[in-house]
Amino acid sequence: MGRNTPLGKRRKTPQEKKRLSYTKDRRNDYGENDKSSRKNIRRNKRIPHRANRHRDHQILEAARGPADEQSSGVAEERLYVRRPKRWKKFRDAPLGEILQGRIERRVRRGIDDPGAGRKRIRRIRRRQGKAADGG
Repeated sequence: MGRNTPLGKRRKTPQEKKRLSYTKDRRNDYGENDKSSRKNIRRNKRIPHRANRHRDHQILEAARGPADEQSSGVAEERLYVRRPKRWKKFRDAPLGEILQGRIERRVRRGIDDPGAGRKRIRRIRRRQGKAADGG
């Protein structure tokens, strides 16, 4: 039977699992508490939408009254003068990049030996399936 499971899927070796972990696992590199993202993402999506609705309501409320061509044109123009506010979510960084940055920072600050740091970075890059850069 070897490495095949009954469904025909091949099992991953520990090395393959490590490589996938370095490339697919993600870590929060924004600098905030990762648990707070549960609330902050919703809040950051909600606030610009609310501001846009509030602005639109104010403009349309000012144009209230008998409908005529000029006032509706002015209100429409005021609606489209300013671009609506928006918020975009950015994905977290791959684990391999986070670990490389951490090692480089430790070497720069003199916490780790530069030779050992380069060796660890080469090992991470090799496990990611990337070519080891330089010496």
